[in-house]
Amino acid sequence: MYWNKEAETMPREELQKLQLQRLREVVKYAYERVPFYRKRFEAAGIKPEDIKSLEDLKYIPFTSKADLREVYPFGHFAVPLSEIVEIHSSSGTTGKPVVAGYTRRDLEVWGEVMARSLTMIGVTSQDVIQIAYGYGLFTGGLGFHYGALKIGATIVPASAGNTRRQITLMQDFGTTVLACTPSYALYLAEYARDEMGIDPSTLKLRVGSFGAEMWTEEMRREIEKRFGIKAYNVYGLTEIIGPGVAHECEEQMGLHIWEDHFLPEIIDPETGEWVEEGKEGELVLTTLTKEGVPMIRFRTRDITSFVPGECPCGRTGRRIERIKGRTDDMIKVRGVMLFPYQIEQCILEVQGVEPHYQIILTRPHHLDEIEVQVEMAKETFSDEVRVIEDLRRRLEKKIEETVGIRVKVTLVEPKSLPRSEGKAKRVIDKRNLS
Repeated sequence: MYWNKEAETMPREELQKLQLQRLREVVKYAYERVPFYRKRFEAAGIKPEDIKSLEDLKYIPFTSKADLREVYPFGHFAVPLSEIVEIHSSSGTTGKPVVAGYTRRDLEVWGEVMARSLTMIGVTSQDVIQIAYGYGLFTGGLGFHYGALKIGATIVPASAGNTRRQITLMQDFGTTVLACTPSYALYLAEYARDEMGIDPSTLKLRVGSFGAEMWTEEMRREIEKRFGIKAYNVYGLTEIIGPGVAHECEEQMGLHIWEDHFLPEIIDPETGEWVEEGKEGELVLTTLTKEGVPMIRFRTRDITSFVPGECPCGRTGRRIERIKGRTDDMIKVRGVMLFPYQIEQCILEVQGVEPHYQIILTRPHHLDEIEVQVEMAKETFSDEVRVIEDLRRRLEKKIEETVGIRVKVTLVEPKSLPRSEGKAKRVIDKRNLS
């Protein structure tokens, strides 16, 4: 199904002409209205009229999260505050938060791209969608809300948390679509089964849209098995618009970027140069239609690659692979670089453990150590010590073969690791405290 077939299936040549037109417009717009961009362009010896092709994009300087923090709160806005009708921001856990301002037109665009995203996984006006992303300054809840509102689906704005009530609402309201983080989806299924005696696969749920954190194909299969649904990947970030930058279609062959609004690049995170087609690198995004806070060549720090070829669904926008991690989430242990998703993949491929884990980094005696705490399944917890020890060794071997370094696996009792009602905290780095 299409929400906007003309835009979603636009021939590539026509789409690229539109992108160039909008790129030139947004560069001129930002140059004239945002002092940060005027200074940055002048320092690089660039003027808006120098942008004559999409290839010229590579001559424009990047924008980083640090740049946005330097002009906190409103220094990156391109319009007066009187024209901003909604403000969102990041959490600010690693510094000053990044502030995003939306004009009325920006909210229309946000609703449009989310309506496309939901429609292409089969959501219609006949659906009941339960939004269990946080509502508030976090963009998750309201992004889904605006898209569902456009479609005309019945919205249950549950927000994050209050897990028992979430399950009750699903039962009572006949929820058919679930939107939340993948880790919370797993917790909802676990809570329904263990705390309420409800088989989550007996609910009326049929599809889910999950994002806001890294997750693996193995976790997707686990969610689909527990709920008996199709689980889809959504991608977005506060700096660009929120959820709706990209989404999987029913083919589940990569996430379609809505390229008439967001221009993507993939660069080598070290050199800043474009990588070869199909190679992994850092995703860089330029907003082509954003009024409140235009973003030019924003370095997302997210690692992915373009999916080659055309999608059977007929949409012509470029697709990206699921996000593998962030350059600033990459863990360096004894000279080896690894991502948490690699360890998650190993855990979910081994029978006898639950998909709940934490990675603990320490530095005793000036040498990095990595411990992976993994919850045992109920049936495993009651097994003989010999069986549990064998499971532990198998996990250690599998992780070592995957990431290239020896790790210590600690199997812990069921339900002993913290659960998240939002983004799961997978890594605890104690190395600076050692």
